[in-house]
Amino acid sequence: MRDIVYFDLETQRSFSAVGGSKHKDKMGVSVGVLYSTKDEAYHVYGESQMDDMVNKLLKADLVVGYNHIQFDYPVLQGYTIYDMVNQTVNLDMMIDLEQKIGFRPKLDSLAAASLGMGKTADGLDALRWYTEYKNTGNIEPMMKIAEYCCYDVKVTKHVHEYGLKHGHIKYDDRSSGDIVEQPVNWENART
Repeated sequence: MRDIVYFDLETQRSFSAVGGSKHKDKMGVSVGVLYSTKDEAYHVYGESQMDDMVNKLLKADLVVGYNHIQFDYPVLQGYTIYDMVNQTVNLDMMIDLEQKIGFRPKLDSLAAASLGMGKTADGLDALRWYTEYKNTGNIEPMMKIAEYCCYDVKVTKHVHEYGLKHGHIKYDDRSSGDIVEQPVNWENART
């Protein structure tokens, strides 16, 4: 069975805390989540388990994410010697859509227009929860990050599957305010 791995992670620090976007490898991972079609299971990883997560990504037949090439992989580079972009087979749906429509629609926009579902929080919430965890030692904020990240992976998976099944994806066009259908060919797409 082909192993498609859906992937997302949350960071410990913001761009401003590390001196800008060119220092993504210094942002640190608070939680990483994968969904494997081979295992039919979610896998949640803490910072000390990055080697396990990297190995799972390297072994995948296809890694599907949303902005993982330009964000998540550079963050992961702080934990591995592997060149994640070039040593994995990837479909970054955001890059594919940006090439087609000329801008980067938000994952939430795709999920709402195509599936009627949205995200449960955002990355700023995850940063706040991580700070709360570091300041208090209470594990509850880390559980919130894991739940949020799992849900983002679920949304990513469902958006991808919708595109595969229907041959298009819907998004809210920010200039017209209309829901637009964009043809996609994600069956064999690689970015």
